[in-house]
Amino acid sequence: MARRLLVAVLAAVMTVASVMTSAAAQPLSWQHVPVPAQVRPQAGLNEAVAFGPDHAWAVGADAVGREAPGFPLVLRWDGTAWQRQSLRGIGWQGELLSVAATSPTAVWAVGRDSAGGARLLRYDGIAWSESRAPRGAALTKVVTGGGETWLIGSRDGAQILLRRDGNGWREVPGPPGSVYGLHVLAADDVWAAGATDAGAAVSHWNGQTWQQTIVDGFPRSALGTVLAVSPTEVWAGGTAGFVGGPPGRPIPPLLVRWDGQAWSRVTVPTDFGSVSSLAPDDSGALAWVSVARSQKWGPPGSTPPLVPGPDFLAWNGQSFTGHSEPAVAGEGESWTLRLAPVPGTATVWSVGRADGPLGTFAPRILRVG
Repeated sequence: MARRLLVAVLAAVMTVASVMTSAAAQPLSWQHVPVPAQVRPQAGLNEAVAFGPDHAWAVGADAVGREAPGFPLVLRWDGTAWQRQSLRGIGWQGELLSVAATSPTAVWAVGRDSAGGARLLRYDGIAWSESRAPRGAALTKVVTGGGETWLIGSRDGAQILLRRDGNGWREVPGPPGSVYGLHVLAADDVWAAGATDAGAAVSHWNGQTWQQTIVDGFPRSALGTVLAVSPTEVWAGGTAGFVGGPPGRPIPPLLVRWDGQAWSRVTVPTDFGSVSSLAPDDSGALAWVSVARSQKWGPPGSTPPLVPGPDFLAWNGQSFTGHSEPAVAGEGESWTLRLAPVPGTATVWSVGRADGPLGTFAPRILRVG
């Protein structure tokens, strides 16, 4: 009896070990997740935000034509599938550009209508509704963090930054040049990614002033995304510009890192493309980098000379591992790859738009983990 019990226990242990080894051996891969049937053709997604395995939002536009501006599009993930959300009372045509949230009952989305006017929407846990946009401002991005909500936009051709202050918006002076991305840790601890006439720049706000550093002085270089892990580890990504070169030559990606003393350029395993997004893991450390339109030089003498490069780069603390997006029937490569990590998990969403047949485009949703 004892012998049979011991054999059974050993068999069970070996089975569990075998399953665990098999699971560990399976490499990470990005999977395509379909959009709901209610999304009309010629659609694209611009950004997403997630609260957990069964709660995420994505925004963009659908029914976009050559002369038609399309309609604002909001999707919600319920843990099983993405569902299109009703925007009752919101009848304008245009596009939602960005989404962020301080909580599941305080979700913000910014966009523009067909006349170029700023649109600001808010979800209160029950429904989406229009919120009054800051007067005279064109809005391009909303960013949250540390209980803060900030907006990136422009007024009369000049860039502005706005911070949610009580029930209104207060303008915050911006750093020199342009700001394309923010990482907000607190009201007095904000990192900005952007560009100046002198090159790509990263700036830090201490609540009173900006301290700016030109991290890449090559002409036309710019940064669009920034991730602050700690006072001695900050990442920023974008594109490294160039002057001249053969017609149609793509632009190299740009990834830089702050170590508490200086900024340095980080080598990535692709030659061309744009670092479009940085995603942290649950501890706040860098986990994923997305590279839109990634390409690499092919073997010498190959035709064409460029081959597809990795679309996603997984960071293990020491080096990057490249991952490609999955092939989707009837569609081509993604144009944009915006990452949204799922808190408390190793899952990350990527949303954007991809090439469709005959010059069209289609929404693209991917997931890993």
